[in-house]
Amino acid sequence: MCHKFNFKQSGVSLIEILVAVFVVSVGLLGVARMEILAKQSNAEAIQRTSASQLAHDMVEKMRANPKQLADYVGQTLGTGSVTMGTDCDTTSCKPTEIAAWDLYQWDQSLIGAGEKSGSNNTGGLDTPRGCITGPAAGGAGQYSISIAWRSNTPMPDASSSTCGQGKSLYGASDVYRRVLTLSLYISDDGI
Repeated sequence: MCHKFNFKQSGVSLIEILVAVFVVSVGLLGVARMEILAKQSNAEAIQRTSASQLAHDMVEKMRANPKQLADYVGQTLGTGSVTMGTDCDTTSCKPTEIAAWDLYQWDQSLIGAGEKSGSNNTGGLDTPRGCITGPAAGGAGQYSISIAWRSNTPMPDASSSTCGQGKSLYGASDVYRRVLTLSLYISDDGI
């Protein structure tokens, strides 16, 4: 008597399981890469938003103290080395003292001194530099407030601003440097 064996496949083969695992793995790697890119983009957006707010803050400080515009020009801040001077939040100050206080506060904001974890600043921008240019004698004229910071991703530096440039703060050829510049006209009466 001859037996015929009928081999019908039932169930899933090992090769089919391996192919399915491979396809799912590739999909998960894609999702992980998208998550990394989203976090990098979010960090960059936070830095740019902070830079914009800080630049607008300095514009308002300068407009509020138009007779001392020359005191703001030529400053490069973001190192934490500006001395405090007179605290104009608690004391009545002269316009020159107000300008010094404004520059101190802006320097502290750039480095994130208002938010700390232990002794480390946790707020502010990454490796910031804030630069103010305008007429050397002050008074009415065109002013520029530039803020440079370090980005997470390299990109050719296309900014015309020299704020923070060439100081080895932002990688070779400043490829990690990002700059936001506000250019505006400020008159003698602050408008």
